[in-house]
Amino acid sequence: MQIFGVDIGGSGIKGAPVDLDKGDLAEERYKVLTPHPATPDAVADGVKEVVDHFGWTGQVGITFPGVVTGGSTIRTAANVDKDWIDTDARALLGDRLGGLQVTVLNDADAAGVAEMEFGAGKGRRGTVFLLTFGTGIGSALFVDGTLVPNTELGHLELNGHDAEKHASTKAKEDHDLSWEHWAHRVQKYLAHVEMLFSPELFIIGGGVSRKAQKFLPLIEGIKAEMVPAQLQNNAGIVGAAM
Repeated sequence: MQIFGVDIGGSGIKGAPVDLDKGDLAEERYKVLTPHPATPDAVADGVKEVVDHFGWTGQVGITFPGVVTGGSTIRTAANVDKDWIDTDARALLGDRLGGLQVTVLNDADAAGVAEMEFGAGKGRRGTVFLLTFGTGIGSALFVDGTLVPNTELGHLELNGHDAEKHASTKAKEDHDLSWEHWAHRVQKYLAHVEMLFSPELFIIGGGVSRKAQKFLPLIEGIKAEMVPAQLQNNAGIVGAAM
């Protein structure tokens, strides 16, 4: 069975049909740049371009980089335009896609669902975190395989600022940090999350998971197991479709 998945991020909007039996993309994904400003209408146009690229006419799952309540209402918009707050995303995106049936959920939650079903978290019990490092830091918390939605732990305070301003991939790029320097920042963030939740497993996702060997071995003092996401940056698309 195939469902279309779209992953809205702070820098790009990407999507593809997903084979739900395999937990993988059925075709090579298509990506457009996230518009700036990332207003609801502009982002909806980007989603439409991605879906139309495949001529898709079935169900569509869509992630959003913020809190989504009731499968529809946007509550936070840290890395997109603030006009998203209180928007009925399901209605907006469904209308823009010509009335297709749409499901909307938090981007990290989607990636986590995919990793727990098909990737690094498969079969794992206890407390598991998927953390996506990109424009911001997304978080998905699972307890014995059950998702606790919309945790948004990228906004924990670290050094007086949102953690994602200090330890996201964007922070690494903006400040031209070495892998060693950035790994130290990620280590401080993981230690803070570990102090609060004592997880058994951290799954490190986002595009930077492709380069996990460059920074994960540099992180010290974390008691939880740390592994890269197996679905890497496609996890959000797969989870959206699921």
